[in-house]
Formats: sequence, structure tokens, C-alpha cells
Amino acid sequence: MKKLPPRTRKVRILATLGPASSSEAMIRKLYLAGADAFRLNMSHGGHEGHAANIEIIRGFEKDYGRPTTILADLQGPKLRIGTFANGPVTLAKGARFRLDRDPTPGNQSRVALLHPEIFAAAHEGTRLLLDDGKLVLRVQSVSDVAIDTLVEVGGTLSERKGVNVPDVVLPMAALTDKDRRDLAFAVEAGCDWIALSFVQRPQDLAEARRLMGGHGQLLAKIEKPAALACLDEILEMSDAVMVARGDLGVELPPYAVPPLQKQIVESARRLGKPVVVATQMLESMIKAPTPTRAEVSDVATAVYDGADAVMLSAETAAGDWPEEAVAMMDSIAHSVEHDPGYLDRLHFTKTMPDPTTADALAEASQRITETVTAKAIVCFTSSGSTVRRVARERPSAPILALTPRVSTARRLGLMWGVHAVRTRDVGSFEEMIGKSKRMALRHGVAGAGDKIIILAGVPFGTPGSTNVLHVATIRGDELKAHGEGEG
Repeated sequence: MKKLPPRTRKVRILATLGPASSSEAMIRKLYLAGADAFRLNMSHGGHEGHAANIEIIRGFEKDYGRPTTILADLQGPKLRIGTFANGPVTLAKGARFRLDRDPTPGNQSRVALLHPEIFAAAHEGTRLLLDDGKLVLRVQSVSDVAIDTLVEVGGTLSERKGVNVPDVVLPMAALTDKDRRDLAFAVEAGCDWIALSFVQRPQDLAEARRLMGGHGQLLAKIEKPAALACLDEILEMSDAVMVARGDLGVELPPYAVPPLQKQIVESARRLGKPVVVATQMLESMIKAPTPTRAEVSDVATAVYDGADAVMLSAETAAGDWPEEAVAMMDSIAHSVEHDPGYLDRLHFTKTMPDPTTADALAEASQRITETVTAKAIVCFTSSGSTVRRVARERPSAPILALTPRVSTARRLGLMWGVHAVRTRDVGSFEEMIGKSKRMALRHGVAGAGDKIIILAGVPFGTPGSTNVLHVATIRGDELKAHGEGEG
């Protein structure tokens, strides 16, 4: 087993795999460059290819002894127009254009729209955005068979382009038949997180949760304006959220997205739910070996705001510089986190603990860390809930999560500041202190003379029983013992 130095960076990096990064050699390069978690985009590729990538990633756990996180991102419904008889058409501003249920190839004045949900929801004044918002139609009237519109923003329209309906909640499920097949595959393959697209309301999460059957955790992608109206309820129903800025930027004015990003990050942090900021973070690195200064500032802003993870999409999936993109994101995060004002900015967001013993101890651990200059917070956890509570406080010290469950260790890879280790549980107070010291030494988060904070639950091994906080000092003679096995 090769020993990797501990990652001192707090924010996690989620890298998307694709044609540019589906070889074992390249995935390993991304991993060593700083990728903490890998995204499988179920919109592209087949199950066989995703299964091969999962096998490669799981192999790293044997090679490096570090649990690694895999997220399967479901495609969600795709709303598209039909075909054209004679190739692309040009729609002029002010022209009338009809979308109807006739599958016959379209022309300059009409095209098929075979999505009854849009007919059910649209009304006079509704906007229809075509081709990622490049063309804008305003609904004039709706019947059972046709939607008549006026072109507000014209341009060239090709067949099978996407349709966005930002002004209404569409009466359709977030899961398609393809998504259900992909979800079943992801659960069977042992993916740690499932990302659900097209979330409009809290109820959209219920079916995915049921189909997961307790396997993995559920991340809601915030990409529809309707979701913003019930954001706290969606956060309560999910295990994490993603700020999917690309789709939000289609359905909303681009200038509306930055404040919404901050709002979503802050809301997630307040509730202690991991939040991922995604889409076009280092977009120019798809083709160039370096990003623009604006992109660097964009990534830095997400880190300053306290996002748990930042995501690379096409940069690593289809770009010419996948390894360099991960290394650049790693460097940006390190630079921000070494800013003396970084932690002060993180704590602009107030996180109020729930009236529970576990929350009280998690909040106290952050304060004690500052008071006694502790080098690490060691959490014994079964489900990961204790670690989530501690991470919500954004402590200055790294969080070392010790768990007997490999599934828990893997899921924690999307959580801010957490280094997860699978290890046998403890059975006594003395064993808890000894193991905490050994693990802190072995994983490089503390040394001789350092103080560590220990959180655990008594009786040991009981999920949800966190009721012990202990401050321990690592003695010099304990350095000899830290080479023992992980058990």
C-alpha cells in the first residue's frame, strides 16, 4: 500500500469522468492531483463504461488506503422540440411560431413539441426558452393541441433543441424510466451519492429515496427556479444540494445567479447539509492549460463562502487538460484557505445548533479548538451525523472521522474539512483515547505535544449517541505506537 500525505485542504474537489478521463492512468492522475470524489454523468456513456470506472476508483482504496467517493448524476427529463423538414430555421423577433403535438417535421412557422406537461402548465404570458435560452418565445394562447407564441428573442433554431419553462412548475416527475434504470445500476454498483436532476419541489425527492432503499445518500440539484421557492424544504428532504449554475443561468438572468449561489450555500450551511458549487468553474481549461483570472476568482468565491465541494465538469470529462484543471482547483483552494481572513469570512454565516447534546458538543468542539489550539478534532461515528455537525461549524482544525463502516467513510468525501478512515470501533474510554492519538499521528493531522479533541458516544458503537467530548495531549513516547494496524 502506498502512503499518501494527508490532504490539508478543507474544500473537496469533485471531478467528472468522461472520454478524456476514463483510463486508469488518467483517473489516477486526477486522484493524485487532488480529486477527492468522482462524478459519473449518467447523461453520457453506458453502464459498462461507468462500471469500469467504478472498479478503477475502488482499486485506489486498496492502493492508498483512503476511502474514495463516487457520485452518480442522473440525467433527469429532457424537454426537446421535434425535427425540421429542411434543416435549421431562422425565427425573427416579432414573428409568430407554433409548437404543437403533430410529429410531422416542422418549418418556419411550426415545430412538434411532444411534451403534454408543457401544454398542461403553460398559459398566456409564459416564457419558453429554446436552445439553452438563446431564443425566447412568449406564449400567446394554449389549446389541447397547440401553443401559439410570439418570438421575443430570435435566431437560428435547429431540430431537437432543448426547451426550458422557467415561469411554471411542470407537472412531471424528476425521474424518467432511464433515470430509474441508472439509479438501480448506481445502487447495485455501490455508488455513494445519487444526484437528482430537475428537482422542482420537495416531493420530487421521495421516489428516488424510496428506490435507493437506504443505499447511498441523495443530493438535490438546484437548477430550476421553482426549487428556490421551497429551498429549505428541499434541503430538509435531501442529504446535500448542488448549485447547478449552468441550468439556473438558462432559466434566470445571468446576473441573478451569483446572489442565488450565495443564498443556497448559506442555507445549506445553516442546516448542516453539504453543498457543491458546479458548472463552468474553470471552463476555459477545456481547451487552454490555464484559466482566466475571472474563473480563478469564481472558484475562490465559492471557497470563501464555505462550499463543501467545488466541481469540474467538461474540464475533466472532455477537456484537453484534465489533470491540470484539478491541480489548478487544488492550488486555488489552498491559496484561499491560507488567507488569514479566510476563517473569519466563513463564520459570517451563523449556524445555530439544534437543542441536542450532539449539536451542543459539535459547537463546543469548534470553540475549544480555538481556545486550546487543538490540531485535530477526532470523531467516532457510525452514520456520519456527528461529523456533519462538526463540519457545519467550519473549525480551523481538520476533522478526522473514524468509522467501522466503509460506506460511511466514502460518503464523507463530499464534506468540508473531513478526512475519513475506516477502522474498528472502540469498546472503552481508554481505547477511545489511545486510538484517537494513534490515528491522529498516523494520518499526519497531529504530532507530539499537540492537543486533539475527541467526540464519541457512550455506549460505544451506538449510532446517534454522541455525548462525550474529551481533550487529549499526545505525548512524545506515544509516537512509537502509531505504526500499529488500523484496527
